[in-house]
Amino acid sequence: GEHLRICPQGYTCCTSEMEENFANKSRSEFEAMMKETGRSVQTILTAQYRNFDNYFQDLLNKSEKALYDSFPSLYGELYTQNMKVFKDLYSELRRYYRGSNINLEEALNEFWTRLLERLFKLMNAQYHITDEYLDCMVKHAEQHKPFGEVPRDLKVKATRAFIVARSYAQGFLVGSDVVKKVSQVSLSHECTRAVMKLIYCPHCRGMASVKPCSNYCLNVVKGCLANQADLNTEWKYLMDALVAVADRIDGPYNVDTVIGTIHMRISEAISNLQENKDSITAKVFQGCGNPKISTKGSSSEDKKRRGKVTLEAKSSAVALEMLVLDAKGNLTALKSYWITLPGVLCSKKVMASSAADDKCWNGMTKGSYLPEVMGDGLANQINNPEVEVDITKPDMTIRQQIMQLKIMTNRLGNANIGNDVDFQDASDDMSGSGSGDSCPDDVCGKRLSKSPSTRQPETHAIPKQSGHGVTGASSRSLPSAFLLFLSGASIAVHHLWR
Repeated sequence: GEHLRICPQGYTCCTSEMEENFANKSRSEFEAMMKETGRSVQTILTAQYRNFDNYFQDLLNKSEKALYDSFPSLYGELYTQNMKVFKDLYSELRRYYRGSNINLEEALNEFWTRLLERLFKLMNAQYHITDEYLDCMVKHAEQHKPFGEVPRDLKVKATRAFIVARSYAQGFLVGSDVVKKVSQVSLSHECTRAVMKLIYCPHCRGMASVKPCSNYCLNVVKGCLANQADLNTEWKYLMDALVAVADRIDGPYNVDTVIGTIHMRISEAISNLQENKDSITAKVFQGCGNPKISTKGSSSEDKKRRGKVTLEAKSSAVALEMLVLDAKGNLTALKSYWITLPGVLCSKKVMASSAADDKCWNGMTKGSYLPEVMGDGLANQINNPEVEVDITKPDMTIRQQIMQLKIMTNRLGNANIGNDVDFQDASDDMSGSGSGDSCPDDVCGKRLSKSPSTRQPETHAIPKQSGHGVTGASSRSLPSAFLLFLSGASIAVHHLWR
């Protein structure tokens, strides 16, 4: 066997060509094992995303349908002449959820302003009300609260519910994408040799039925997946963050209660306006002056609708509770995925022998394996007896995915305390993650225009599907210098601090 370059140079059954073929086979089989194992994790995370996404969309669709079904009979012309205002609201809510760069609070404020202008004009159709007069009316509206406390209350609750919902859905997609990218990292030359020696060198020694020693297998795989194991810390943080946000979704920011009753809150607001129409009109006239009488005639307001009508909303709280329980169970099970991966591959894929077996393949012959098992991660491979690992050269693809995990965890941490995150800024940073929209008014006012951006999300946007729409952790501060070092690129880290 003097011609062998990888296997022990004793008597052998293998030619140089056979050894080379075995090496190529080792590489392709090991990479296939990684992808297959990764796909099982991707399947779990993607299923969790789809389950929640379908649930959330269904809530929003039912609320919108209830509005369209009930408002014509409740409000007559007040609704029929303003249908677009309501359609635009639900459209904006969906765009926000899918990841568009929309300031949600601003979108809700715009809805109430447009609705007030149109309803005030309709309810006072006997007057000639100009755009300038409406501007004055809107300025006075804040102190008169024509819609009661509904706009403020809905803004607080809806923004929190939407923030956690879209960050939660996004977290599953980011986790799945990280696994996919990391599972596609190719095997190094040193690893190809080590895996070949582990799996196929026994064939060359006439020991095809002898299984590799368990600890020997672990050292080979830990050396080959040293960079992947370094994902462990940030991966655990992401899983914990998703669990914490899941508790918010089925707790303080209850998505079922808030999203499923949007139409009811709007109805309550319109009722408040109707009931206080005379006093509000008088106050507006006092502040803005008496408008001229219109030549078109008297008010065309529908007189049938008076008093409060309670709309019903069917609760799906049980379905939400089950979704959250299932998600938390899966997330907890996946927390240690990257450091348990070598053991899983050795026991289930390579079919290594038991740890106590002294008749297993130890890399040279049939016998026991004496070296100790290395720790997890790149730094612990400096003395790996089976794989030559350069611990000074981390894999940049995997370092980028570690950054993605950091950013997504930070985004979830913000969502967990009710802070908005800007998905567009995230993708500009490094195909990835974001910052807060809940900034002081003097900052947001300068940064965000009144009309929502139409720019499409560039990364990890929640995919659009058919139908009306598309079918938590503590916030950890990340030192900017450290982030720049890890990313290897210029990253607008200030987004993470908002």
